[in-house]
Amino acid sequence: MRKILSSIKAKIETNPPAVLTIGFLFVIIVGSLLLFLPFSSNNLNFTNYLDCLFTATSSVCVTGLSTINITSEFNYIGKSVILFLIQVGGLGFMTMATMVALILGEKITLRDRLVIQEQMGVDRLSGMVKLIKYVIYSTFFIEGVGAFLLSFVFVPMYGIKGIFYSVFHSISAFCNAGFDILGDSSLAMFSHSPYLLFVISSLIVLGGLGFNVYIDIRSLGFNFKKYSLHTKIVLVMTLGLLLLGTFAFFVLEYYNKDTFSNLNFIDKISNSFFQSVTTRTAGFYSINQTKFTESSTILSIFLMFIGGSPASTAGGMKTTTIFLLIVTTISFIRNNDDIEVFKRRIDFSYVKRAVGVLIISLFLINVVVFIFTLIENYKFVDLLFETVSAFATVGLSKDLTPYLKDITKMILIVLMFIGRVGPLTIIFSFYKKANKKKFKYADGNVIIG
Repeated sequence: MRKILSSIKAKIETNPPAVLTIGFLFVIIVGSLLLFLPFSSNNLNFTNYLDCLFTATSSVCVTGLSTINITSEFNYIGKSVILFLIQVGGLGFMTMATMVALILGEKITLRDRLVIQEQMGVDRLSGMVKLIKYVIYSTFFIEGVGAFLLSFVFVPMYGIKGIFYSVFHSISAFCNAGFDILGDSSLAMFSHSPYLLFVISSLIVLGGLGFNVYIDIRSLGFNFKKYSLHTKIVLVMTLGLLLLGTFAFFVLEYYNKDTFSNLNFIDKISNSFFQSVTTRTAGFYSINQTKFTESSTILSIFLMFIGGSPASTAGGMKTTTIFLLIVTTISFIRNNDDIEVFKRRIDFSYVKRAVGVLIISLFLINVVVFIFTLIENYKFVDLLFETVSAFATVGLSKDLTPYLKDITKMILIVLMFIGRVGPLTIIFSFYKKANKKKFKYADGNVIIG
């Protein structure tokens, strides 16, 4: 038995995707147990464990979906546990583990560096510790500035407790979690406050850009031409999606009496922008999602599915993946031999990875939605909205989550976990990448279209 356990341990330690998968799973289980214990509850009783497991998963996976009202259910200890889980989930399991190791003065091994490389999605192995330090420092700096700016709203409202509210919502926004401790209506009470919506939006966008983009901007300034191809794609896609979403929501909801009709022009703009931002995997809302038109709901699903950027706190398919699929399609239409963008040629291996992620994601979402239609009695579009929100770790809801059946909640837990860790990471946890063959088969012809 000991030999079997040693063999399993050795295989896991030499498989970075497996380490990441098990690491996130471990944090979720520990977090759920802490929330389950009476000291985390407002009434000092045990909380339903499935709700605790769902909340812990949603926190670590920085989703924001919740089956219970965390404001009324948990005291400050419970809320602090949730905040810690959000921070671990946002930064990543290995980032937090490395931070602890650095504080304790422990050496970062080659195995640790390989896991960090897998988590951060970088090609090089050198400079991993330096990268992690930069990620930690920049995260705490941005979250600190965000908490300071939010304190001008929350401290006058809640007094000294407003400091905790500011810190909680700053971390939740930067980590793209979308959890709030304001009650049942998220940020709806601030739909007439462009200042707060702008601060929260800025934190969400910064969290969703990715740390590699920060490094480029910091070292090269605002010189777009000198940025890496990755940074150029992220910035172009982020700006394009934000503008597209803002304009579309503004037009689609302008005369909707349940959403924008009674807002003044500035508030319509700020809420349109906020909806465009929050659908990129944040989960906050300033307008009740159940009141949007079906057109806006479909647009939200589209934006949620895309999500943020790689090596960031956001989820979804990622902006670079969608961009690569778009330019590949354009290259095919133009009958070009190579896939080129910003005067760079894209290797076909990246295209294969992008197509793989797309097919797996679409297949998983469709299977889950099909199962939900058999279990639940809600509209298809609402079930699709909930499913994409969970998979893309967004956290927006059509107010279905608390009322779903236990089996549905358990499926959503698995879906959030897959969405946060990544389908390919989980697959590679069980199946190692094959070595390159020393031979090639003869070409075969397939009729397409």
